[in-house]
Amino acid sequence: MSPARRLPPAEWAVPAALAAVGAALDWATTTRPAAMPVWLPFDFSWFAWAGTVLPLWWYFRGIARMAPARRPAPWRRAVFALGMGLIWAVLQTRYLYLAEHEFFLSRIMHVVLHHLGPFLVALGLAGQPIRAAMPAPLRRLVESRQVRAALAPLMQPFVAAFLFVGLVALWLWPPVHFASMIGHRLFWVMNWSMVLDGLLFWCQVLDPRPAPPARAGYGARAAMAVGVIFPQIAIGAFIVFSRHDLYPYYNYCGRFFPDISPLYDQLVGGMVVWIPPAMMSIVALLIVLSHLRAAEDAAPRPLDPRAARMAALSARWTGR
Repeated sequence: MSPARRLPPAEWAVPAALAAVGAALDWATTTRPAAMPVWLPFDFSWFAWAGTVLPLWWYFRGIARMAPARRPAPWRRAVFALGMGLIWAVLQTRYLYLAEHEFFLSRIMHVVLHHLGPFLVALGLAGQPIRAAMPAPLRRLVESRQVRAALAPLMQPFVAAFLFVGLVALWLWPPVHFASMIGHRLFWVMNWSMVLDGLLFWCQVLDPRPAPPARAGYGARAAMAVGVIFPQIAIGAFIVFSRHDLYPYYNYCGRFFPDISPLYDQLVGGMVVWIPPAMMSIVALLIVLSHLRAAEDAAPRPLDPRAARMAALSARWTGR
């Protein structure tokens, strides 16, 4: 490669350092898992490592390349980092071991993976900064017509909402849940499907832009936020009010808290499925309404005198 085409050190040095750290963690968790501190993995996953540290690097690297006026606000950067940190915490720390041995802890893990973590990442407006710092071949692949055509059906509002609720129901169906907890590969498919689906849903719902360029209008996004509440309440209520143990896996593998009975563990887990996701959907609805109001305030005012008088009359009643 000629000097003119040589990559800047940060373009290869930081990914190389992250790969070296990942290799060290992989070796340590393979040879001495019991010696790992609680905040590091005991079951290392290259996919989880790359899926958290690379987006963080690209995000803040991309922000440094953007014009100051176009950069996400500091609070958005903070919530993005928090969202990625929470995803890391439930997937690559000792918490993962706890979630494999208590049903209610596994439900908290999935609320983080499917709701809270992607929700915070979406609030961080990560798309543009990450694309700005992503390697050019990968950026061209992500922005290719084929990838966009493949994702387009999944981003239809009804389909996105159906998948959002459907994946929760699928992985909580007792036979599927049992198989996913005892199968290592299926276990990771379950967890990462929740993360990716959560990102697909929340990035669309919390997009502050009007449509177009956003895929759905504010009304459709509000309907998505509200529409997923009731099926999730129904799933959580079914688990809460079940009178028999739906998830015997946790008896077979050994519960981390043996004093908690299976039905009580199941009751608390059902409440985790029931209450926090519904509350987050209400928060999302309020955010969508705030985006709608901001878009209306930014829209040009009509020049017609009669329309201006009507706008003034409306302002007297609404305070806007």
